[in-house]
Amino acid sequence: QVQLVESGGGLVQPGGSLRLSCAASSRIFGVSTMGWYRQAPGKLRELVATMTSHGTTTYTDSVRRRFTISGEYAKNTVYLEMNSLRPEDTAVYICNVRGRTALRWEETDYWGQGTQVTVSS
Repeated sequence: QVQLVESGGGLVQPGGSLRLSCAASSRIFGVSTMGWYRQAPGKLRELVATMTSHGTTTYTDSVRRRFTISGEYAKNTVYLEMNSLRPEDTAVYICNVRGRTALRWEETDYWGQGTQVTVSS
């Protein structure tokens, strides 16, 4: 089955920046959206940012104007540039790609295991 692998997380001071990357282990076809979610222990998973193949982007209010999502649909890669990081941004960041594979033609959400981002002084 398709596996999404995230990288780029780590420890950063408040006000710092990180760039997260995500790549698929095999091709996902007909991708409609790609995005990032995050989840802290004991809290619900929440949407951070999404993008579509026709250029529409969506951000949760708390990260708007600080984070930027980008990606390459043909390569099944998605990135998240995070600036002006705050302690409340601390979470596991999880990659999401919605599309189809050779084994499952029905549109499906695929998820990574997540990469830890910790913002602390």
